[in-house]
Amino acid sequence: MERKFAVILGNLGNTRDRFCNGYKESPETLDMLRRAAAIPDVTGVELVGSWDIRADNAGQMRSALSDLGLQCVSIIPDLFADPCYGKGSYSSAEAAVRRRAIDYTRTMCDIARDLGCPLINLWPGQDGYDYLLCADYDRERGWMCEAVAELAEAYPDLKFALEYKPKEPRTHCYLARMADTLLLAQETGRMNVGVTIDTGHAFVAGETVAEAIVLAKRAGGRLFHMHFNDNYTTTDDDMIVGTVHTVAYLETVYWLDRCGYDGWLSMDQYPYREDAAGAIGESIQWLQQFLTLVEHNRSEIAALIEKQDPVATSRFLRSVLLDRGLAEHRMQGSLQTA
Repeated sequence: MERKFAVILGNLGNTRDRFCNGYKESPETLDMLRRAAAIPDVTGVELVGSWDIRADNAGQMRSALSDLGLQCVSIIPDLFADPCYGKGSYSSAEAAVRRRAIDYTRTMCDIARDLGCPLINLWPGQDGYDYLLCADYDRERGWMCEAVAELAEAYPDLKFALEYKPKEPRTHCYLARMADTLLLAQETGRMNVGVTIDTGHAFVAGETVAEAIVLAKRAGGRLFHMHFNDNYTTTDDDMIVGTVHTVAYLETVYWLDRCGYDGWLSMDQYPYREDAAGAIGESIQWLQQFLTLVEHNRSEIAALIEKQDPVATSRFLRSVLLDRGLAEHRMQGSLQTA
């Protein structure tokens, strides 16, 4: 699997929550680009529409990306922070809001073409509901499907990746899990509509990420993009990759490789208190290690899956994650004292 690493640009900026209005400084966009370019192995960035990229700064952004040797790998339209979408964007009960969301996304698509960006990452986080008997699930899902289909038909040269998340900011999001997201993608009738797996969102949804990868493959190769982070499964903590779900991440990387995923490996973290570049860099190094483990043990992992013996699998995991690492650590210590 090709090792192409990217980062969502805003992850290098200020961080805030409902308790603190800002844990860090608010750097300029160009400064964040320079910080991204300085992270080892990062060659791509994702830009959030209206935050990082607009029609009036697209030319400047194109030049800056070129100067820094970075590629814009996706644009994420802001369908979640603008108050006008507080009760939904593509699924809003108000036709004027739905139209505004579609037209705004078309502007982002035009900018993507201008930047040579191949993918629009759609996370309609406000599209869902909070209370029972307060949503028309049928009509609203239909409106969302119509909007995505219209965009995909208008821009056949772009990929539209639907990013799912079970909750937040709504208590229930319409794109909640891989299965219902694949259903909507298929209902559009467009093969340039697929899915983004955010590993943290999948953990919160109770999914096994590797299984979700296979579902997207079996649905016609609809896994278009990957976002990486980690959490404790109750909320979208956006932690360093592998610090909680170590074994799950090894399996995830194995199935990405086995299913022929050729897209970007993009970091989607929100390092509230950590050094942002350091945390993102650590995530990339974890993924590099997982990739190397898979490359060196691909046939052995395949044989373990075929054998379906949990004891043998545990023995293998202990060997590659602990025994070999301890041996290498001891060897390094011996070299240093020699």
